[in-house]
Amino acid sequence: MSALSTTPVSNKTQPIRVMVVDDSVVIRGLISRWLDALPDVEVVLTCRNGEDAVNKVAQADVDVIILDIEMPVMDGLTALPQLLKNAPGVRVLMASTLTSRNADISLKALKLGATDYVPKPESTRSGGAPEEFRKELTDKIRAIGRRRRPLARGAASSSAARPLAAPAPRFQEAAKPIVLQPASRSVPRVLAIGSSTGGPRALFDFLGALSPAISNVPVVITQHMPATFTSILAEHIAATAKRPCVEGASGMKLEPGKIYVAPGGFHMIFEAKGTDTVIKLDESEPVNFCRPSVDPMLDSLIALYGASVLTVILTGMGHDGREGARHVQERGGTVLAQDEETSVVWGMPGAVAQAGICHKVEPINELVGTVTRLIKGGVR
Repeated sequence: MSALSTTPVSNKTQPIRVMVVDDSVVIRGLISRWLDALPDVEVVLTCRNGEDAVNKVAQADVDVIILDIEMPVMDGLTALPQLLKNAPGVRVLMASTLTSRNADISLKALKLGATDYVPKPESTRSGGAPEEFRKELTDKIRAIGRRRRPLARGAASSSAARPLAAPAPRFQEAAKPIVLQPASRSVPRVLAIGSSTGGPRALFDFLGALSPAISNVPVVITQHMPATFTSILAEHIAATAKRPCVEGASGMKLEPGKIYVAPGGFHMIFEAKGTDTVIKLDESEPVNFCRPSVDPMLDSLIALYGASVLTVILTGMGHDGREGARHVQERGGTVLAQDEETSVVWGMPGAVAQAGICHKVEPINELVGTVTRLIKGGVR
């Protein structure tokens, strides 16, 4: 076993500065009230269309932009590349109503540089919104915005600064070294991927580069997404990887060289049918507050493939996939995780890395080479 060293990080942050871009004054007001009520988030600017946002973003010093898709004058997809050019390093969260068209546009936006998306329920138009939308929006803003705005070492706190929810020590203790494990001696027979926040863009990059190596294994993916999005995600992966990718369905047989995405609202698990492995969709309770969840997918694969399961955990909030990955490693399989630097949010990959169950913790481009070597039979 080997270990990766870690360094101390600041535990004190400035408020996350947010711009809200939406043609609806109701939605701009609703989101602004939610965010201004948070001690660690500050809405610094609201704009009624993309052109207004493009003209103002350079002077606003924002960390996160909440960007609507359908707007007059200039829509969100047109504004996106200009916003990224005018405010380098800004994180853009696409916001749209839950339709197939908007799901497709949101995923196109991720390919163009948006960080993530959040689906808006129709009720926001009249000033109401389900609590889950409010929670998802605020959780994602905190997750993608906090990384970008650490308080400099030794910086004095301003009397005008808004207080954080609770006092915190200036520096955390150094994290424990990450312990690495040997790879399985068995050649992988299935590649299982788990991801969440920032996952679609990571999947495009990862599978686009990895595609030549996966002709001999099926690839199964659990990405935390609503139902309308997962079928569109499969279409975009197919176009990027240039190989078949479909939303999983009960009774569908796993075939080498094909990619299967768990449909929103269902756990995608697997069972034997004769000599074949087939998909079974499960509508049981959420696991780790998620459905689909990575853990049930991995646990069902272990029963069928044992040490021949190769697992990759990519960017995402929370710790879904940690226990399933632990079981993979305990059964002799191999677990890999995306590193913190290239993750939008180092929640899921960080959880498996810090559990000491990974063979490697690497930037996403290096994971491509590691997976390729393992699939070809290399154990180093």
